[in-house]
Amino acid sequence: MLAVQPKSRLPRSQSVRSSEEVPETGWSEGAQEGGGVRTESRETRPAPVLRDTGATQAGEVRARWAWTEPAVWTERMLTALERGVQGGVWFSLIDKVYSLPNLRAAFAKVKANGGAAGCDHQTIARYEVHRDENLRNLSEQLRNGAYAPQRIRRVYIPKPGSRERRPLGIPTVRDRIVQTALRHVMEPILERDFAEHSYGFRPNRGCKDALRRVDLLLQAGYTQVVDADLKSYFDTIPHQPLMERIGHKIADGRVRKLIESFLTQGVMDGLDTWTPTSGSPQGAVISPLLSNAYLDPLDHLMAGQAVEMVRYADDFVILCRSADDAGAALERVQQWTASADLTLHPDKTRIVDANREGFDFLGYHFERGQRWPRDKSIKKLREAIRSKTPRQHGQSLSVIIATVNRTTRGWFEYFKHTSYPGTFRSLDGWLRRRLRRILLKRHKKHRHSGLGNAHYRWPNAFFAAQGLFSMEAAYVAVRQSVVR
Repeated sequence: MLAVQPKSRLPRSQSVRSSEEVPETGWSEGAQEGGGVRTESRETRPAPVLRDTGATQAGEVRARWAWTEPAVWTERMLTALERGVQGGVWFSLIDKVYSLPNLRAAFAKVKANGGAAGCDHQTIARYEVHRDENLRNLSEQLRNGAYAPQRIRRVYIPKPGSRERRPLGIPTVRDRIVQTALRHVMEPILERDFAEHSYGFRPNRGCKDALRRVDLLLQAGYTQVVDADLKSYFDTIPHQPLMERIGHKIADGRVRKLIESFLTQGVMDGLDTWTPTSGSPQGAVISPLLSNAYLDPLDHLMAGQAVEMVRYADDFVILCRSADDAGAALERVQQWTASADLTLHPDKTRIVDANREGFDFLGYHFERGQRWPRDKSIKKLREAIRSKTPRQHGQSLSVIIATVNRTTRGWFEYFKHTSYPGTFRSLDGWLRRRLRRILLKRHKKHRHSGLGNAHYRWPNAFFAAQGLFSMEAAYVAVRQSVVR
């Protein structure tokens, strides 16, 4: 097994951060795409769970579970969570879901996350006008069993590097509140027993943790890699097996019925409507948690083998010391996915030797002990910048630069740990050329006229003075701070 041990689960006060680490921004290639609902950032590293503890002092349990919702999880409940309830199954949870303090906390998060209105066209701002009355009504509906989710409004967003579009479901504000309140109750129960090497949509872990783990494993000699891809995972999760797995931890029938209602709530796509028979809608607050619950048995299966799996949502790699180990690991995954009614993508699942050829994971390309942004990640950034810098742009240069900066800063924060900083220099130059074309257009020059002289008319220093963020300069500053 690996000589480098997994990171210990320490309380926040004891956690150690790399000198290179900075807080993450919203750019994450591996994260679920969001339109109507943004997933909360969970990229810092405090301490999750300590399984067996004799701690009795007030506040210690709370400190270890700082990410849980205090409106639901009292210190008494958290202590029971750590020690384990009888039979490992929780009863009588529905009252925690519909409690007004929980619903108020859920609304606060929905408001902070923002997002578009659902099929009822009610915005967060309109809901907030009568917030207290709306939440009281919602609590009463949940309590007496009258609550039923409304249809999800389906939209489609571009899929980088492909002509395909990714379907995204936007629940109503009302339903997002209930899902958030439900997640407040469910997440600690499920999280307690989730496997160590799962990083996606979990408290206090994120893409950076998964990437660092892959780096460590490659350095330790785990260079035979099973690069796997689950085909349409979120759309194909079978409902009955999922609910059976949830039932191993949550016995409250009303809570399970509530979960089922979200899995089968209607979908509105333009004028078409239908009821799904499988899958968990992408964009729903509760979907990431349910998706992790369904794949958790695979996590534990691979943890018992002489290989190391790193998973972020439905994207995972299995790192092995030998080709034989990799072949055996792939066979086990194939057997498990078949038994779970899931499908490995035949064209995107393979075994690679990381010392000879590379593989992609969470937006990075890994090869020969190095990593850098994959081609699709660069293409995605270019497409985002193009949409913000058309030649006919009517806004001032300062406004354009401010808009572009938000995109490039986020992209840089995620990809700044590349082994090849030349990517930043190339992208900086390409962006400045686009801005020069806008300026030329405004000066009534032909689109190809004067481009050679434009560099002298508007040199790099000009854009720096206008506040344009330079990824190359930022990278130099990061490296200098590390050296010091």
